[in-house]
Amino acid sequence: MSKFQSAALIFLIFYSFNTYSQKKVLLAKSTTENITIDGKINEEIWKTESVATDFVMFQPDNGKPINTNKKTEVKVLYDNNAIYIAALLYDNEPDKIKKEITNRDVFGVSDNFSVYINGFNDGQQDFRFFVSSAGVQMDCLATEDSEDFTWDAIWDSEVTLTDFGWVVEMKIPYAALRFSNADKQTWGLNFMREIKRDVQKYTWNRVDTKIGAVIPQAGILEGIKNIKTPTRLFLIPYSSAYYQENDIGSGTTFKAGLDIKYGINDSFTLDAILVPDFGQTKFDNAILNLEPFEQKLDENRPFFTEGTDLFNKGGLFYSRRIGGAPSTEPIIAANEEIINYPSTVDLLNAVKVSGRTEKGLGIGFLNAVTEKTYATIRDNDTNETRKEVIEPLTNYNVLVFDQRFNQNSSVSFVNTNTTRNGGFRDANVSALLFDLSTKENTYNLYGDFKYSSINAIEDYDGFKTSLNFEKTSGKYRYILSGKYLSKDYDINDLGIIFYTNYHNAYANASYRILNPTKVFNTFKIEQEVNLEIQNTTGKLQEGWYKSVIKATSRNNDYFELALIINPLETFDFYEPRKNGRYLQIPRKITSYFGTEFNSNNAFTFDFTPSFTIYDQDDRITYGLALGPKYRFNDKFSLFYVLDYTRKKNDRGWVAFDNMGIIFAERNREILQNDITGKYALNNKMTINLTARYYWSYSENHDFFTLQDNGHLVQNNNYSMNKNRNFNSWNFDLSYSWWFAPGSEISILYRNYAQESTSDVEKNLSTNFKNVFDSNLTNIFSISLRYFIDYNVVKNKF
Repeated sequence: MSKFQSAALIFLIFYSFNTYSQKKVLLAKSTTENITIDGKINEEIWKTESVATDFVMFQPDNGKPINTNKKTEVKVLYDNNAIYIAALLYDNEPDKIKKEITNRDVFGVSDNFSVYINGFNDGQQDFRFFVSSAGVQMDCLATEDSEDFTWDAIWDSEVTLTDFGWVVEMKIPYAALRFSNADKQTWGLNFMREIKRDVQKYTWNRVDTKIGAVIPQAGILEGIKNIKTPTRLFLIPYSSAYYQENDIGSGTTFKAGLDIKYGINDSFTLDAILVPDFGQTKFDNAILNLEPFEQKLDENRPFFTEGTDLFNKGGLFYSRRIGGAPSTEPIIAANEEIINYPSTVDLLNAVKVSGRTEKGLGIGFLNAVTEKTYATIRDNDTNETRKEVIEPLTNYNVLVFDQRFNQNSSVSFVNTNTTRNGGFRDANVSALLFDLSTKENTYNLYGDFKYSSINAIEDYDGFKTSLNFEKTSGKYRYILSGKYLSKDYDINDLGIIFYTNYHNAYANASYRILNPTKVFNTFKIEQEVNLEIQNTTGKLQEGWYKSVIKATSRNNDYFELALIINPLETFDFYEPRKNGRYLQIPRKITSYFGTEFNSNNAFTFDFTPSFTIYDQDDRITYGLALGPKYRFNDKFSLFYVLDYTRKKNDRGWVAFDNMGIIFAERNREILQNDITGKYALNNKMTINLTARYYWSYSENHDFFTLQDNGHLVQNNNYSMNKNRNFNSWNFDLSYSWWFAPGSEISILYRNYAQESTSDVEKNLSTNFKNVFDSNLTNIFSISLRYFIDYNVVKNKF
């Protein structure tokens, strides 16, 4: 080889390396032309020369250039109101493009195109906007830890299917983004294209899966400068009408309210909710709860799910506390009884302010007020009634400061406060968090220190601290962590925590393939060890080893196999329901195997059998979850899930009496059936069905008394009926029409019922009949939400 050829080869290798390792740059072009979002891209201004192309595979064969017959080209324009994106997505087999019509934020079996925008270019958070080939919008706020699809922005998009593939046109107003007030903007930017039939994802700027962090690997958008953004003021008035009928009677209710969104500047937004109405939110999944802890419920109210990423830092905010169950119970005399105890407290109003400065300081403030709530008590001797406050007027607030730096690191301060009027319990919790990554995103050090202070009849304070070190890159990765929680650490006034008063050590090691093999598209194996020791007694609270294998076959079927071994005797400090007491838990082995067949198929199926074997008197738990799904066409689909668990010779607390703490050995069965159906009239209008039937019983056959050493001894004298039989039914049939951006008409028919008794009934059909013979409630409601942009109204008048 000649010197010239050698030099040329070295240059090409160096050039190729730099091309792959350096960030791509796209130039946005300014426009004064009116852009019509119709999916046709026929305005003259779209002939700009700056094009994002040469996409690279993200999954599964990371780094492989996109095939020329799947060429993808993207252009960006901007004006003072929004950025505009046009994407040409070529496909040599356009008739095979997957295009299922779904609800908003549901991907389904469809190709999709997305844009990831980071207005601060800090490598920490993306605003992501997706459009499917069926024209359905999805959007989320994304960090390295999560994608929050409860966040919904107001933006416009259209899709056109062509003989060469498909076309996407998008308009994303600045109101849907956050960025600095600099005259010259530099944004982090990436585009992703998913080809569903091949189960392949491609990005414009390559994302190397050897590196754990995705967001810092975005490209750059330049060219946006001297923009004068309009006032960001949006009003969302709504009104609802409800008709309810049950065994007690019937009635009609009308509600109206207003949500306000105001852009304080390009970085900060104020959200306020006045006269809230959550009548059409998803129902809660009621269960037979025999645990020593409350049931943790999902948040379904939009105000508390949309854009709350800042407020969730540190895990101190459980939004269901706001407007949840009252915090106290009334004190009654022997001749009195409670005849009305509200299950929830009404929310009066709520407001939140959130955003981030140009220097990376995120600030969040949330405040909510709930009303004074009373229980009604009757004197059984005189039949007179009285009211007693069970929850005073209460103020909740969350304050967050989150400083980002070095593209991938942050330090945060979080404070939550609950103030109840009068002599009721108050609480304050503060936390300092840090998350530090190396420049190359190969290692991560993170941890926290949290301090709680409770003002009640007896004041008490507590703390929690943790330190974690993680290798976040390559085929081999690991995590080492430890934490300590004091006995009186308590965040339950505005957060939720079950276990305290222990210290912990945890280790995780994993191996994964980064590119497909002859057998697997993806493969990962993890090994974990966890030890938890109770502080006061020094006894082992948790001690297990876990091995998990997760894999996707070349046919895109998913498999997961796990083995969890608890080789040592442990102790439960909560099941006895009394401080200082504990229950011995025997050694056990748990395993499960899960599989989900290729979701691209019209008929798909998933199932997960599981079992737990205890080293104790023929005690065993086994279960089966299975879910067939059939997609009749791109508009209509049905999904059924059955989840069954049987616990033989389970043991748990049942009562206190003069003999001490009483436990029972019992047999339990838990059966849950869920049916979800969807029929899409078009990509703005859907009919949805959600139905759930839950049945569970607990039948006691032996009783025991808890000893001071945590063991149980037979109790042949206790004979109270502590059996439980519980049925729950929920049915929602809804129609939704997004008739304009941010504006929706929804019609809902709902019925529900619950039945609980101490008489165990093991016949399923009888249980199903009994729940319908109980107090079945029927609700019919119509709701209208209308999105008003202040600038549109101003321009009209």
